[in-house]
Amino acid sequence: MNAQTLRLGSRRSPMAMAQSGRVAGVITELTGRLVEVVEVTTRGDVSRAQLDRIGGNGVFAGALREALLGGEVDVAVHSLKDLPTGPAAGIALAAVPPREDPRDALVARDGAKLADLRPGATIGTGSPRRAAQVLRLRGDLRCVPIRGNAGTRLGKVISGELDAVLLARAGLARNGHADAVTQVFEPDEMLPAPGQGALAVECRADELELAALLGALTCPASLAAVTAERSLLQALGAGCTASVGVYATGTRPLRMRAAVFGTDGRQVLRAHGAAPRESSASFTEALRLGRELAAELLCAGARDLMEVTASAL
Repeated sequence: MNAQTLRLGSRRSPMAMAQSGRVAGVITELTGRLVEVVEVTTRGDVSRAQLDRIGGNGVFAGALREALLGGEVDVAVHSLKDLPTGPAAGIALAAVPPREDPRDALVARDGAKLADLRPGATIGTGSPRRAAQVLRLRGDLRCVPIRGNAGTRLGKVISGELDAVLLARAGLARNGHADAVTQVFEPDEMLPAPGQGALAVECRADELELAALLGALTCPASLAAVTAERSLLQALGAGCTASVGVYATGTRPLRMRAAVFGTDGRQVLRAHGAAPRESSASFTEALRLGRELAAELLCAGARDLMEVTASAL
């Protein structure tokens, strides 16, 4: 591998460009390599349909991976929660940088928190997981499907079209909209999506030197946590738009809690566990923890609940 400028592929959305620009800066800082960010249009960017209607899993990642395999870019940066859980032929996960805030956030007018919203207030969210959990907290509210970048969604609150929206706090911060947040939900109130707040850096599998170079960006604790979360999602046979919440944290031991929700939030199946206390947060232990909690949820009827939820969307 020579020292030519690295071409980093990114979705064209403002949030994606912001996070890719930050990763590019870190790559340059750690390796001395110059990085050019290349915009790649994905199916998820051009379609206004709900994610579950256009395939959900991988609609943002597919075009970036095609650009990698086609030699148009050398590196691709994704929001980790958008990545399919299965392996991609010819592509390597080279790095998981330190995870940012995984929590969900509310943005409402006049600084309102969830408890302040009027009965029957409308909340915009494109996530069945967020909708189910907010209805568990306030069953009198009405969740409305919504797509678009953060600015578009916030605009619907400002205009009065919606009373509030639910978004990932990390995404709002990356977009410069952190000040708009009126309430942040702790994981015991609203479990995040698998991998939420984390980024994935990919390269071609045969670029071993580049993969080793990019590996310097990885945070081992973040890698272990998201590996456990995505292992659970894969073992459940669920996609990235499924109504599944999960959060892993810690190293000795790695602990994780997970839940599968019904459409209106009334039905919920929960599981929690930890890797052996004497073990570090290794990749193998993280995989095992995810699979064990998934098996517990499946035994409790998670597959049936996910099928009912999917048919209702």
